[in-house]
Amino acid sequence: MEMRCLGRTGLHVSEICLGTMTFGNQADEDTAFDIMNAADAAGVQFIDTADVYPLGGDLSMVGRTEEIVGRWLHSRAARERIILATKCRGAMGESPNAQGLSRYHIQRACEASLRRLQTDVIDLYQVHWPDLETPIEETLRALDDLVTAGKVRYIGCSNYPAWLLTSALWASDKYNLARFETVQPRYNILFRMIEEELLPLCAAQDLGVLVYNPLAGGMLTSRYVEKAELAPDARFGLERSGDLYRRRYWNDAVLEQVRGLHAKLQSAGKSLTHVALAWTLAQPGITSAIVGARTVEQLSDSLQGVGMALSAEEAAWCDDVWFDLPRIRDPQIARR
Repeated sequence: MEMRCLGRTGLHVSEICLGTMTFGNQADEDTAFDIMNAADAAGVQFIDTADVYPLGGDLSMVGRTEEIVGRWLHSRAARERIILATKCRGAMGESPNAQGLSRYHIQRACEASLRRLQTDVIDLYQVHWPDLETPIEETLRALDDLVTAGKVRYIGCSNYPAWLLTSALWASDKYNLARFETVQPRYNILFRMIEEELLPLCAAQDLGVLVYNPLAGGMLTSRYVEKAELAPDARFGLERSGDLYRRRYWNDAVLEQVRGLHAKLQSAGKSLTHVALAWTLAQPGITSAIVGARTVEQLSDSLQGVGMALSAEEAAWCDDVWFDLPRIRDPQIARR
């Protein structure tokens, strides 16, 4: 497992980051522990979570994933070897002040995450998606206070378009505040919008790039080569979030490209899952790919893409998928 420098910071993280949004809904606690054990044994030293997880849950379930991660860290005495990332922004209660990126909510959300994660400091604290109703200066000052207080080491953002990230970096520079050191966007063979503006910005400003959905929610596996009935516990079938994933990937144009790529790779003796992850990790500017799983078997299979080298022809097959897909611009600020 390769360790990569996190942007301009002195921190090194594994090229695979374990995503945890299945924990507490699609994967029960025992399964989640098994998945984290397997990731740890494979050299994955980077875990990403969020206060609103698990995916597909309601307000009665928010925080459950962080609690599971916290119990695993404590029971395995793993905190010192794991780089821990979490996020805030989403609704944690019915009150309008129980969400957003105001100073009020950020402070309360961070304290609650620290308790659930059973730690005194969060290595990377990220804003999950933008809050356009709150001035960016207020958000950054609240985050800067957390860094100064030693409760957070580094800050980052997720689902920020390039223009908004630029505004945030400018505000940090102008007011001498902690700046976003990382960005967490969606990126995979089927969705490469960030190559237009966001990745060049991150390269110019030396930001770490932690990409989610490298397997497109499972679309870049052999599971969805044909349209089939969606299982209610699968990413595309979840009650509250499945619709978002279906809008992103569940259409004839995507399925046609996936079928074609699968057939080419199969003839070359390669797995679509492994190649999709290897392709993502090989792209310029990518620090780490966030990989989630519902089972240990899923994680073990995905990790076989780490260290895989693609031929020029195989890389071209992957590139052709994006070039042949119709362009549907993503708002980039939608909750995942």
